Amino acid sequence: MDANSVSLKEHLMAIDPEFRALVLEHQQYEARLNELTALPYPTPEELVEETILKKKKLLVKDKMEAMLNRYKRQLGLK
Repeated sequence: MDANSVSLKEHLMAIDPEFRALVLEHQQYEARLNELTALPYPTPEELVEETILKKKKLLVKDKMEAMLNRYKRQLGLK
């Protein structure tokens, strides 16, 4: 992500509650994934949870990117 995208992301976090919620959700998934990947011997349930969280995290990231792109188009940046 370049500097413009980072500042745009920060701007959207400040003005858009939906975007802010997605960022928070993404961070929560990341934190739990870090916990799961640190386990030396994860249970089958934990492995399933890890797979599900990775998919959810990617979906949230895609939504965030779509919002960023839509906002860029509105500003005439892209």
